[in-house]
Amino acid sequence: MASARIEAQEIYDYIICGGGTSGCVIAGRLASDPNLSILVLEAGPDNANLENVHMAGGWSNNFDSETDWNIVTEPMESIDGRQVKCSRGRLLGGSSGVNGTLCIRGIKQDYDDWGLEEWSGEKMFGYMNKAETFHDTDWFKGSPKVHGVDGPLHIEPHDLAPISELVKESMIDQGLPYHQDMFSTGESPHGCGDVPRTVHRGVRTTAADFITKRYRKEHITIKTETVVDRLLLSEEDGNLTATGVVTLTKDGQQIEYHARKEVIVSAGAYCSPALLLRSGIGPKADIDKLGIECLVDLPGVGKNLMDHVLCFLYYEVTKPNLTNDHLIYHDNAFATSYALYKEKTSGVLSTFPFGIFAYARLDERLKDVPLWRDAPREPDRDPMGLTRSQPNIEMWNTELYGGPKQYTDFPIDHKHAFAITVLLFNQRSRGSVTLKSKDPVDNPVVDHKYLADPLDMLVMTEGCRFANEIVMKGVGTKDVVKGSWPEELTHHTFTEREEWVPHVKQHATTCYHSSGTCAMGKDGDVNAVLDSRLRVRGVARLRVADVSSIPKVNNGHTQMVAYGIAEGAAMMIKEDSAKP
Repeated sequence: MASARIEAQEIYDYIICGGGTSGCVIAGRLASDPNLSILVLEAGPDNANLENVHMAGGWSNNFDSETDWNIVTEPMESIDGRQVKCSRGRLLGGSSGVNGTLCIRGIKQDYDDWGLEEWSGEKMFGYMNKAETFHDTDWFKGSPKVHGVDGPLHIEPHDLAPISELVKESMIDQGLPYHQDMFSTGESPHGCGDVPRTVHRGVRTTAADFITKRYRKEHITIKTETVVDRLLLSEEDGNLTATGVVTLTKDGQQIEYHARKEVIVSAGAYCSPALLLRSGIGPKADIDKLGIECLVDLPGVGKNLMDHVLCFLYYEVTKPNLTNDHLIYHDNAFATSYALYKEKTSGVLSTFPFGIFAYARLDERLKDVPLWRDAPREPDRDPMGLTRSQPNIEMWNTELYGGPKQYTDFPIDHKHAFAITVLLFNQRSRGSVTLKSKDPVDNPVVDHKYLADPLDMLVMTEGCRFANEIVMKGVGTKDVVKGSWPEELTHHTFTEREEWVPHVKQHATTCYHSSGTCAMGKDGDVNAVLDSRLRVRGVARLRVADVSSIPKVNNGHTQMVAYGIAEGAAMMIKEDSAKP
């Protein structure tokens, strides 16, 4: 860290720490008032010239570089001591520029379960609607009652590859009825459907679009490659108050910026708690260890870490060109596909290679398992805390061999492969985010504790068992799959749940849905970092607004949650600013 200090000359009404998904949306919405000055601070580069952001098929090339936070978990005993790479977008637009483009909202009950009037399911779905503009196709017509029509986020349906059409047939055959727009409506916890994507006319749309391109405004100042070191806090009128930030530039200079109205932290589930901790806000014992003065003892900062654990099951396909492998891996196919994208922004690289999706309830499948049967339940909920309107797992297929970067057995020899994936909802295990040091350049210490709770492992293995049945027994796929890919992996012939445990321990990975580490809560909740309007308890003029603020992760994906939280936050900031 540089020792020199450049005294601040810049003062803004609002300072937003983190130009990721939520931060960009908040800045764009606040900028509707031309009299406000807004500063967005982003640790990574601008995304304007990052081809693999705009070309959705190039997503994995953004990782393991300066556009990735390159966070790796601590070894986790519950998955045989493995560490998991938890990539996050480190660029303007954040993870909206590197994610799977999927718009899966979850179920309205997910948000009702937060128990906060301001964030009910009805309101959250409304906030998500506000962010988007939905584009119909000839086979998918979005209802205006469900989808937004004038937001900066452009989304459209995804045309399925042949393998996805077959997986869809198998899902329906194995008891998952088709509801086309179920992932936007939240209408079914047990069925399959199509998922809209944040891609329009072959180009990914990101949260950065809220403050760039046609939404660029002169009273928004964007500073990229600028890390927020800590918050400036002072006593004002007897209250500890956020007055600005100390930043570290790429060339090592420390610069202060001051805020007239508020400082808003939107750095994500890993970096938002880290910023609070470096500023002396959090569990006193954790802060004291690093020689930081504890200004506000908030036990919940960095706790309650949640994610959706994911497991890939790969299969070889016996018939050619059902998957899209021939468009990427065979001969010079990639060069041809890349040339097509450059010329027409179309083809396999113009979209994300995931196909048909499904939700499933597993209560009936697990009813005779002693661990499930005898586990304590709340009234009208299963042992995972879910009502009958909420799914236990999500499944989808890849449209070619692909997924996490550790899978490198590409079918280059004119073979074909795909995966079906299983995602665990409402995990009972909770992890943590703590500091390695006071240095803002050091990544935080992340321990997800994946599958540490026995019920988590039970549901995950049953989910894998069900997914395998869909592929191996379903009418659409049973005659086109040869077995696992590659052959040295498990052959997916398991019939017993326990047989899946070693596979899950070996292959469980993140779905990049980390959340909950600066959670909102009701008054009297000692672990609540924020009140229901996202204000940090014990500090005036300071909010946290991103997926770290949610008390419980939704039973869907978190991209639309990040947009929804940001839309709600911007509305609340405007309302509170208008008060005397």
